[in-house]
Amino acid sequence: MLVIGAAAGDAQRARSFDVHEATIADIQRALQSKRITTVAVVDQYLQRIKAYNGRCVNEPQGILGPITTIPRAGQINALSTLNLRPAARERWGFDARKARSLTDRVDSAALLPDALETAAAQDQVFARTGRLSGPLHGVVIAIKDQYDTKDMRTTSGADAQYANDRPPDDATFVAKLRDAGAIILAKANLAEYAVDGARSSFGGTFCNPYDTEREPGMSSAGSGTAVAANLVTCAIGEETVVSVRWPAAVNSIVGLAPTKELVSTDGMIGAGINMRVGPMCRTVADTARILDVIAGYDPRDAYTAVSVGRTPRTSYLEATTARSLAGLRIGVVREYLNRTLLAQADAQSVDLVERAIDVLKKLGATVVDPGPEGALFQQCIVRAAPELLSSAFARQYRPLFPVTAAGQPEGDQIATLVEMRADPSRVPEALTLRALGGGFVEPGEDKYMLNRYLRERGDANIKTNADLIAKASFYDDPNFPNRRAAREQAERATVLDTSARLHTRGALQTILLHCMEEQKLDALVAPMSTVPPKKLLSPREPPSNGRTPIGWFMFGQQGFPVIDVPAGFTTAVWDRERVGNETRLIGPVAAQLPVGVDFIARPFGEPLLFRIAAAYEAATKHRRPPDGFGPLP
Repeated sequence: MLVIGAAAGDAQRARSFDVHEATIADIQRALQSKRITTVAVVDQYLQRIKAYNGRCVNEPQGILGPITTIPRAGQINALSTLNLRPAARERWGFDARKARSLTDRVDSAALLPDALETAAAQDQVFARTGRLSGPLHGVVIAIKDQYDTKDMRTTSGADAQYANDRPPDDATFVAKLRDAGAIILAKANLAEYAVDGARSSFGGTFCNPYDTEREPGMSSAGSGTAVAANLVTCAIGEETVVSVRWPAAVNSIVGLAPTKELVSTDGMIGAGINMRVGPMCRTVADTARILDVIAGYDPRDAYTAVSVGRTPRTSYLEATTARSLAGLRIGVVREYLNRTLLAQADAQSVDLVERAIDVLKKLGATVVDPGPEGALFQQCIVRAAPELLSSAFARQYRPLFPVTAAGQPEGDQIATLVEMRADPSRVPEALTLRALGGGFVEPGEDKYMLNRYLRERGDANIKTNADLIAKASFYDDPNFPNRRAAREQAERATVLDTSARLHTRGALQTILLHCMEEQKLDALVAPMSTVPPKKLLSPREPPSNGRTPIGWFMFGQQGFPVIDVPAGFTTAVWDRERVGNETRLIGPVAAQLPVGVDFIARPFGEPLLFRIAAAYEAATKHRRPPDGFGPLP
């Protein structure tokens, strides 16, 4: 194995250890037994980045123009920036666009060591003391390029001309990772502004390592694919809708979207009410190790005050030793698995989640299952939702609550709600778990949060959302969302109003907690998505009875932590193609694509999630690395 950055002795030792599929415990045991040095660990990941992180699509008009896909590209373009000083980057042969700063070309500040310098310092401390520098010593991490890193550019994927593309300090959780010994090696590519689509104007298009012609998940997919292809040990993503769990599901890794109030969003571009900071690793235990470091109160994020007194006395990692689920009652969210309400494209994913339910039973859990066409929470929702959602419920079902042309109620809405409370049969049949939502963007939130972030960052050139519209370059490709249009739409807002969202979130959380308690449920099991990842240039599968084309997201948005764990692989899928103004199914198409299963707990129930996920993982061992991205020769 060619080792470019390590000394000769390091290279000799590195031959006895390979980071491919290595866990945190594996790396640290190798370090402690002196089978490898921290510098050599970083070198091995850099070798894999060099081998597999290249361009994965054709760009005949450049990075901002339309693309075409490449079958079996052998590349994924997951990491957009590398934490290497110019000399090290050039020695490795990485393109200048991967530089950790494009505005500081010299990049010589001693207080901003790069990844190799940080690793060397750890080796020196270990040689002197014989002790690791912290619980994440030697752990190589990628950070979604939505979060501030003081040593690397931070742009949320925008090709914007910042006066200083490095922010003044780290995001709070990034500082915690460094203090624990983690080595921040890269910024992960993302859907620009963390919205949707496998593309950003600065980083370009990124691909799924299990099929490079397919999408790799939602906006945190650069983080997810980097973990899946072993370019890093773990990564950090962000979830607003399904942005951690969907990349986890379609890349055969573990992704946790924790309780919103558990991890600080300080230092996040555009942090909103629903945004959650989530670790992504190849194992449940590694995911818990990361959460142990980043969880907790931060005075810079008021939401985290809710977490005080609600974190475990020991550690999240301790829960991952479980191998039995005896004593737990786990409810099956059949509302998301009813085949009669889904489509042909959903079939194989539903099969794999059904098998996961059987595993839970074998592990000793009491599985509360209303049956294939049943509904776990229907009776409870019908009784509780109209009153708790109140005016939001009335707006959703206008025929029952008519208003005048001026928007005033025509009748006594309170009387109608009282009658529904007394006689639930009067509640519309359409009110089901699938119909509950609450949205995830409120008036003015996008513009306010982005402008607040830019004000705090204090850049001399990019100061507002309006500056991004005027001064950034945007890609132009009809197969991907128009980012300039989204910025322009956000700019039109003049009022910030999150009151409706906060009310709906509180109401839905209360409803769901009530429904769980009625049946004495400790946790829930559900599909993450039942639709396989589409071809990059193909249309998405249409929604079906509340199932979105990207998966199920309601629980996480109401404050429930959700962990996604590998559940197996498809053998065939159905794709969509455009025919004029319509789409049609193509298939079955032979395809071995990963599928994930979600486990859901009450707010701050992460220890229970880790117990369930670890027992399931140990019993199934579904994680499988992608073909074509294996160990290097």
